[in-house]
Amino acid sequence: MATLKYSRQRASIREYLIHTNEHPTADTVYLHVRNEFPNISLGTVYRNLNLLADMGEALKITTPNGGDRFDGRTDPHYHVTCTCCGNVFDLELPLEHRLKINCLANEHYDGQIDSHSITFTGTCPHCLKKN
Repeated sequence: MATLKYSRQRASIREYLIHTNEHPTADTVYLHVRNEFPNISLGTVYRNLNLLADMGEALKITTPNGGDRFDGRTDPHYHVTCTCCGNVFDLELPLEHRLKINCLANEHYDGQIDSHSITFTGTCPHCLKKN
């Protein structure tokens, strides 16, 4: 595979993802990155976000409402999508629970399960308080 040329725009997008606890949409990333690069296009942001996800430098989270969210945190962890506000939150579960899920899946699968990705849906604490 050819070496990917360094891009200041891609580096800025990655830095934004790494330093936010939010799980922004491409539109949100675009609004932040264009402060540094006023001529950047939304298409460039989309391409670079997908490229970062393909390279394993970001996570692409597909949400039930169809909008993709992005996460600069690439270590194994889970997400919760709020069915009221649509925001995505990290969910920390201990390693032993994550390993149990793999073992349980292997008990019901003829192949070999090596890892998994799960997004939970529910209501976030803020929306619970509003209602």
